[in-house]
Amino acid sequence: MENKIELPVWRERALAFEQALNTVVVGMPEQVRALTIAIFSRGHVLLEGDVGVGKTTMLRAAAHLLGGGYQRIEGAIDLMPSDFLYHAYINEQGQAAVKPGPLLQHEEALSVFFFNEINRARPQAHALFLRLMAERSVNAFNREYHFPHLTVFADRNRLEREETFEIPAAARDRFLMEISVQAPDAPDLQRALMFDTRFYDVDALVGQLPAGLTPYAQLNQVAEAVQAGVRAEMALQEYAVGLWRVLKDPLAAGIQLPDVDMSRLLAGGASPRGMAMLMRSARTRAWLEGRDYLTPDDIRAVWPFVVAHRVFFNGAYALQHARLAPLLLQAVLDKVSAP
Repeated sequence: MENKIELPVWRERALAFEQALNTVVVGMPEQVRALTIAIFSRGHVLLEGDVGVGKTTMLRAAAHLLGGGYQRIEGAIDLMPSDFLYHAYINEQGQAAVKPGPLLQHEEALSVFFFNEINRARPQAHALFLRLMAERSVNAFNREYHFPHLTVFADRNRLEREETFEIPAAARDRFLMEISVQAPDAPDLQRALMFDTRFYDVDALVGQLPAGLTPYAQLNQVAEAVQAGVRAEMALQEYAVGLWRVLKDPLAAGIQLPDVDMSRLLAGGASPRGMAMLMRSARTRAWLEGRDYLTPDDIRAVWPFVVAHRVFFNGAYALQHARLAPLLLQAVLDKVSAP
């Protein structure tokens, strides 16, 4: 392991990581950039998107490039916390036996864990998952397992609402980002996904990427060096605080949205944790752009990915979150003058 983190070298690795991901999930450069920022900021990610748009392919490719273990678990109404930890079965001798579940099979080498359709699982399963996110550890078999290099991903089933259990607002706030993964609109990319046979075999597609391009065991050190190495001048700090203040009370700032009673819109959000994660992501973005200082563009670039899922609306407005949140976030950016 390297004793000293060379940030210019690691920046080249990070950009190569991003470029490699763009070869397996086409037409999503903004989403891939957001994912790269999240991984190098050491934050967890909530994915949004329809079935079959490439979420699993993206995560398998990321794990392959990191060189660590990849595991996933499927959300289901009967999924229990124990299903993460062990699997009970009858062995060849006809005796009951237990083997480690998906969370424990790689132990400390686990780098990517994907909870598919998290809202299909009950809150009991969410509780273990949320501890995993917060502490990167679980208890099982009379010992504590640690996952210091782990990045957690989850997505929600948006099509079926029966027997689903949405994760609460406080839980969503623990995700660094929410990234919307959608199929490309460009006809040439749609044609490629339909007719280019290399996209048919995900194993082969992922397998052709360079394994361990950005070694997972060093990401924590890299992230610390990035955060320490990117400075924020006072004018930039005042700009960021101004965004936070307007977001917390848009009515007082004079923001109006069409057909919205602004006095009844917000239920909460914009926590201190969320705003700290905003700046963490912005610093990583500045580093990827080759700078050791923050600019307003760094904040604006990560703003929708980090903040949208942290804004919670009241009543009927909550059902329009997908439409209203982008409008509100853009109005806040428009309201606060950049230095």
